[in-house]
Amino acid sequence: MKDKLEALLEQEKQIAFSEFNHETAWQLGCALKHAAEELSVSVTIEVYAFEQVLFSYAMLGTSIDNLDWMRRKRETVMRFGHSSFYIGQYNASKNRDFESQLHIDAQQYCAHGGSFPIRLKSGGLIGAVTVSGLPQQDDHNLVFTALKQQIDS
Repeated sequence: MKDKLEALLEQEKQIAFSEFNHETAWQLGCALKHAAEELSVSVTIEVYAFEQVLFSYAMLGTSIDNLDWMRRKRETVMRFGHSSFYIGQYNASKNRDFESQLHIDAQQYCAHGGSFPIRLKSGGLIGAVTVSGLPQQDDHNLVFTALKQQIDS
């Protein structure tokens, strides 16, 4: 488990934007939609930055529940500063359920994969990219891959 946690933290170190704006959010959201279509999967997609949703899309086959999962995953990233998958895996390594902790409101937060922090190289956390609709590791991998491609291009 320690290796997995270190690998997830390393992913977070790899994702830092020189700049991020509304156009970047649009490109990232569209890239996620295209990647999901290539995989023939249905997900909801959200790019949140600067305290607002800059991109949101619900693919055919998703539901209002996916929107709730996205919101809760995003709130976890914004509060704890790590990917929602990392938070879940970290708590699993401590043999505890994240959502059952006394200081966590499970209606507000969840530690299931699919939301990843957006950081600037020059500063801190400015937002989160989130998908919902797949098993949590797949949600996480879809987001990380799209972010990595955006950073590398």
